[in-house]
Amino acid sequence: MQFREIVWQSDEYQQACELRNTILRRPLGMNLLQEDLSGETEYLHFGMFESDRLVAYVLAVPLKTGRAKLRQMAVSGECQGQGIGRRLIESVEDCLVQQGVQVVELDARREAVGFYEKLGYVSQGDEFISVTIPHQRMTKVIAAD
Repeated sequence: MQFREIVWQSDEYQQACELRNTILRRPLGMNLLQEDLSGETEYLHFGMFESDRLVAYVLAVPLKTGRAKLRQMAVSGECQGQGIGRRLIESVEDCLVQQGVQVVELDARREAVGFYEKLGYVSQGDEFISVTIPHQRMTKVIAAD
């Protein structure tokens, strides 16, 4: 399994869009491929690859100085429960620390809160609805000042 950054609009990015659509959007009756993704050019895209096949993906949105937000975490169905998502998040956090990020935030789907808690993320505020389902804002300090 190999971790690497994904270039926006590359073939690997297209794989990421397909994975996100399959895992995150289709089950909600939505289609990511019909959305305007042009704003994602400013984001950092990361994946775990088995040979040349993307099996896990997450993007990081740079926020104000020292902060970033993780979004669109997806692990292919046949690879879930194997620690690949954990390895992806840990690798992304390492990359973000090198870029000066100190705090990571994310909005976890209710069923994923336990996954993020095991990685050291802490719930912030009340649960809320996003893309028709319950989410929880979570944060983690990944580097000291």
